[in-house]
Amino acid sequence: MHTRAQSPPSIRVGVDIGGTFTDVALEVGHRRFTAKILTTQRAPEDGVLAALRLATAEAGIGPGAVSLIIHGTTLATNALIERKGAKTALLTTEGFRDVVEIRHENRFEQYDVNIDLPAPLVPRRLRLPVRERIDAQGKVLTSLDETSVARAIDTLALQQVEAVAVGFLHSFTNPDHERRVGEMIVHRLPGVAVTLSSDVSPEMREYERFSTACANAYLQPLIGRYLVALEHELKRAGFACPLLLMTSSGGITTTETAIRFPVRLVESGPAGGAIFASCIARQHELDQVLSFDMGGTTAKICLIDKARPQTARSFEVARIYRFLVSSKAVVCRCAFLSSKWSRSAPVGARSHASTRSDGSSSARTARAPIRAPSVTAVVVRSPP
Repeated sequence: MHTRAQSPPSIRVGVDIGGTFTDVALEVGHRRFTAKILTTQRAPEDGVLAALRLATAEAGIGPGAVSLIIHGTTLATNALIERKGAKTALLTTEGFRDVVEIRHENRFEQYDVNIDLPAPLVPRRLRLPVRERIDAQGKVLTSLDETSVARAIDTLALQQVEAVAVGFLHSFTNPDHERRVGEMIVHRLPGVAVTLSSDVSPEMREYERFSTACANAYLQPLIGRYLVALEHELKRAGFACPLLLMTSSGGITTTETAIRFPVRLVESGPAGGAIFASCIARQHELDQVLSFDMGGTTAKICLIDKARPQTARSFEVARIYRFLVSSKAVVCRCAFLSSKWSRSAPVGARSHASTRSDGSSSARTARAPIRAPSVTAVVVRSPP
């Protein structure tokens, strides 16, 4: 009687970089080994490699035995909140350079005469108009004026920008003008990262599309440098396995896609926390669970409904007035794991309700946007 030889267990690694800690969890069959160290802010890949060495040493395995690394992070979120991204410009249709500042023309606090609107990621002096026009059906009304594009690129070179977002009116129906401008920028400024709104968010509504494109461009150099360096260091250390990134939707993607579309990583780390909470909910047969994930920079909350995280198509980042919708610096339009009635908020962010001289609370703050369902359990994920 022959006994079938058992294959060695698959060894997987999970890596999570936060604003304070870098965590590694290594899984060998049913055994798990973990490591936690402080995040190395200047070079986050150094912290990842140090934590990996600790975990593999404890497990008694070599780097070549690891079969998969899945990486979640809040680096993109923190870069937006702390304004540590690239010097970014926006090339847009003539007459629409202020779309990212006008937003929807709504006031997130109607009766505050001293309201401070958050500044866009791209200042007005770097929002450059280009003569062109496409209608909502994709028909060219005004041909692209390449002379105005060339003048704008001269300004980009003079200002030494690191990244450029290109957002034209109705480009989601006809991206030809955006693609031509992208080609001209790459030809003239090959070292500058370029984001086309028709690639990153090919949907209607100019403010959301332009804002998403600006956020993507703002993050591209930072995330690109980090992921290229991380891949290089992993290979040099002997890790020959695939490296996949967790996206804001809870899925995974390759490093190539993450470098091109870093805005999809904005809620990468928190998405992992929501998936973990939904797994616990299923194991304990809990229908309504509230997950709370607190890090050193942000705190995230998510409703797990029937063991599934709530999802959203858009997400607000870096609200300057805690809990007030539209008091954000950035709107990102893509898939996110997020509660529909509660949003991420920077830890320590200014709460407008606490600034009232008469001690009263803002009605907008006190009223929940959607009534929360009955919650049977709370899952908390936070650093020790």
